[in-house]
Order: sequence, then structure tokens, then C-alpha cells
Amino acid sequence: MKKLILVLMISLMGISVQAQEKKNKNAKYDIEVNGNCDMCKKRIEKAALSVKGVKSAVWHADHQDMHLILDENKCTVDQVHKAVANVGHDTDKVKANDEAYKDLHGCCQFERKQ
Repeated sequence: MKKLILVLMISLMGISVQAQEKKNKNAKYDIEVNGNCDMCKKRIEKAALSVKGVKSAVWHADHQDMHLILDENKCTVDQVHKAVANVGHDTDKVKANDEAYKDLHGCCQFERKQ
């Protein structure tokens, strides 16, 4: 009986170890973020870096994209999308609410996609 219990316990431990997903501490993502100018760049990057676990965020106006490096153990790329949308900038996954968009400076108001 003791041997049977021991075998079952070892089997269950093996299954639980396999079920754990290894997350990347330096995961790289490119996300589309709409904006126009240097004020947008500062706002977008600040919003992304406010998410705990984001190590690097660089937005490029000419390509309308942001390069991210983040620790997947601490945050998700979806959290970054939401943080950027909360300051008024649309991403390829999350559209900013109209109120946040209207609060942007005139030069920062980009042409929104429908």
C-alpha cells in the first residue's frame, strides 16, 4: 500500500511540473500604436513603461509601431495595449475610448480607423 501511494505521489508531481509553462523574462513584441509627434512618443512610451514588467518601450512615429521587451512573469502584452489605450492612443488590439482621445493635444489627434 505504501508503495502504491508513493508511486501515485511521484506521478502527480511529474504531471504538475509538466503543466507549468515557462515564461520568457525578455519577451520581444512589436505592436501597432497610432500617434503623430514627439509628445505622442513620450506619452506612449511612458504609458507602456508604467506597466510593471515592461523593460523597454520604443515607439517609432514613421512606422506607427512600438518595440517592447517585457518579463512575461510580471505582465502581458495585453496589459500594455490597455495602458496605451488609456492615454488616448489606439493600438492594433485595443481602441482608446473617445474621451481619452479627445483629451489629446491637437497635434496628437491622429486619423482614427473605423
